[in-house]
Amino acid sequence: MYLLALLGNGTMLAVVQVDSTLHQPMFLLLATLAATDLGLATSIGPGLLAVMWLGPRPLPYAACLVQMFFVHALTAMESGVLLAMACDRAVAVGSPLHYSILVTKARVGYAALALALKAVAIVVPFPLLVARFEHFRAKTIEHAYCAHMAVVELVVGNTRANNLYGLALSLAVSGVDILGITGSYGLIAHTVLRLPTKEARAKAFGTCSSHICVILAFYVPGLFSYLTHRFGRHTVPKPVHILLSNIYLLLPPALNPLIYGARTKQIRDRLLETFTFRKSQF
Repeated sequence: MYLLALLGNGTMLAVVQVDSTLHQPMFLLLATLAATDLGLATSIGPGLLAVMWLGPRPLPYAACLVQMFFVHALTAMESGVLLAMACDRAVAVGSPLHYSILVTKARVGYAALALALKAVAIVVPFPLLVARFEHFRAKTIEHAYCAHMAVVELVVGNTRANNLYGLALSLAVSGVDILGITGSYGLIAHTVLRLPTKEARAKAFGTCSSHICVILAFYVPGLFSYLTHRFGRHTVPKPVHILLSNIYLLLPPALNPLIYGARTKQIRDRLLETFTFRKSQF
């Protein structure tokens, strides 16, 4: 899955960069998603492979805090990018004549920068809240990576602030993004259902199908992981917690390039042209 994420997202970024016809807001958002997926998969992939191949390895405390920051920041960034893509589709379907005026490359760049700054601002407290503790019940994290709550469970001291901030952040970030995505698709559905012909409705919904698949690939494993951690701590075996957490972070980066590569005509045609040209050279 990690190799698939590297190859797929790397190819997606290369295609968007090389083909000037893809320098459009929708594909720039797609490139932002691919870059986020690369970072998210790389934040846990090498460490997870090292544990599988070499067994549990010592990890410097500072490196653990750095990994904690990047995992949670990139997760928040991905959720925000999915919201931005939903808004982009809502404008494209709801106001197609004004799309080029309302959604520009500059505004996409500002939105990506704002999402990155937001992710950094809200996740920085995680490692800072953990770094104030000096004593731990154990030195072994029962997890494949340094997740915030997995480290907090080992702390000796009052972790109320960590627990409350972690819960509030999960509900606020995911909740706001999901509400925004739901509202965007409510507007899309309202617009599409008013179209006069069945073919027009099918075409309009088809422009959003890839994004819906990506949303499901990100939020459904995340929901299962969250529910098992919050409510199944004493009933669900620990390996299941770890498996769901790994799937949550590795499945979307592996699937997203396949979904967009297969369902987006411009990207699919560009890839076919590239491979056909290389084949003709040989």
